[in-house]
Amino acid sequence: MNELTKLPVTVITGFLGSGKTTLIRHLMQNPQGKRLAVIVNEFGDVGVDGEILKSCAIPDCPEENILELANGCICCTVADDFIPTIEALMALEPRPEHILIETSGLALPKPLLKAFDWPDIRSRITVDGVIALADAEAVAAGRFAPDVDAVERQRAADEGLDHETPLSEVFEDQISCADIILLTKPDLAGAAGLTKARELIAAEAPRPLPVVEVAEGVVDPRVILGLEAAAEDDMAARPSHHDGADDHEHDDFDSVVVDLPELADPADLVARIEALAKQRNILRVKGYAAVAGKPMRLLVQAVGARVRQQFDRPWKPGEERLGRLVVIAEHDDIDAGAIRAALAG
Repeated sequence: MNELTKLPVTVITGFLGSGKTTLIRHLMQNPQGKRLAVIVNEFGDVGVDGEILKSCAIPDCPEENILELANGCICCTVADDFIPTIEALMALEPRPEHILIETSGLALPKPLLKAFDWPDIRSRITVDGVIALADAEAVAAGRFAPDVDAVERQRAADEGLDHETPLSEVFEDQISCADIILLTKPDLAGAAGLTKARELIAAEAPRPLPVVEVAEGVVDPRVILGLEAAAEDDMAARPSHHDGADDHEHDDFDSVVVDLPELADPADLVARIEALAKQRNILRVKGYAAVAGKPMRLLVQAVGARVRQQFDRPWKPGEERLGRLVVIAEHDDIDAGAIRAALAG
């Protein structure tokens, strides 16, 4: 990774007791040759904190690469805590190649993503993906957290927690923000519980999401790292109960994700982007497309009505040949339906 490459970050969310720290320990011990760094964002007395992760430090993720933020929501402490923490990690020699962020069990993940839209952050790092852990037995039982009393004690003890969201809504926000769901403790849930949990997750998800059963945090790192989701550009596809609320809103700009079928002619897509930019004051369009008969993926980048395109890499074996564009504009200029109709037809 050179100095100009954006550093990928994976956000790991889920209730207290869902297995976040166990998962991170597994990733630390199986880094796939990557130098990792870990940020633990804690509220009050969390069950497992950064010190436990530091005890698991290895050469590919040494103790100095594991940092703890205990001063509340990352999104609300961007200037004071988050940016300096990222600066510190990026100044390390050797530089980390992937950062894992473990959120508090009561954190709303979408506000955290909005922290990545700050200018000092987004030019240098990207959210590779959001991983939501869900305790299968608790979800199937409608409790969402394995120990509801412990979660409520955590909430009561945290003076910095500024939302009294019901656990069901926190769960829904975590699911809505995720790129992949890890269903933990499948042995405790049993076959019927797993089926019920999957049904509840599917009912809450705003889009089809992969759900992977994971015991003791053991999952192939390739399943959850390297997603290249660029979640900071994908906010519109990740609805939250708190969208539109005054707290946690940095909404001068907004984005829409448009999925594209395989194209016959790239020039037609360029013309659509140019027309859209002129008609709706679109600031940026970026993403990729599949072109019929071409083995390479088409990378698309537009600033206003200026569109650049180039084939950047071959499609991977088994990779679905579908395109995806992220459209960015000022909040009041975003009309998701009109934008999708203009680009996808």
